[in-house]
Amino acid sequence: MNAPTVVIVPGWRNSGPAHWQSLWAARLPRVLRVEQDDWVSPLRAPWVARLGETILRAQGPVVVVAHSLGCIATAHLPPEVAQRISGALLVAPADPERRGALADFAPVPYQRLPYRHILVASDNDPFCPVRLAGAYARAWGSEFVRLPGAGHINVDSGFGEWPLGLALLQSLGAEVPQPAAPAVLHASAA
Repeated sequence: MNAPTVVIVPGWRNSGPAHWQSLWAARLPRVLRVEQDDWVSPLRAPWVARLGETILRAQGPVVVVAHSLGCIATAHLPPEVAQRISGALLVAPADPERRGALADFAPVPYQRLPYRHILVASDNDPFCPVRLAGAYARAWGSEFVRLPGAGHINVDSGFGEWPLGLALLQSLGAEVPQPAAPAVLHASAA
């Protein structure tokens, strides 16, 4: 069986070139990235529709890699799209009920997601209290990974390539190429 297509789902304001999602998109072999028409003033219906179109465009199974508001958009997917997902890595979910710019995504769905997924949250995320991320995890039926002091798990929090995230992604069945081994220099005996 072919490895699933990884669908990268950025959050509010997109993920810049140094964000782990962008680095992964350049590194992984089978990737589609969701591109929204409006990254600054997001509306649920067009965001979820674009995410759904991207998932349905993929060949075979899909593993979603969502960050922030992308996690909430993923939770809003209709059942006919969600059934195409074989796994999801949901990282640093947003709190649309607390942030005015994201209010159209409220209320957040609180029902079990029909695929295996891992929710990763930080205990000091300024955009979503860890208690709320834990409530999402319980409602969605997530495997929950709590990171200490990781902020919003983005560039501003010091995250680049993020090897732990790649390992979690690989555990969901995605193909993750191993980095090239560093060259070893052998000193010759004189």
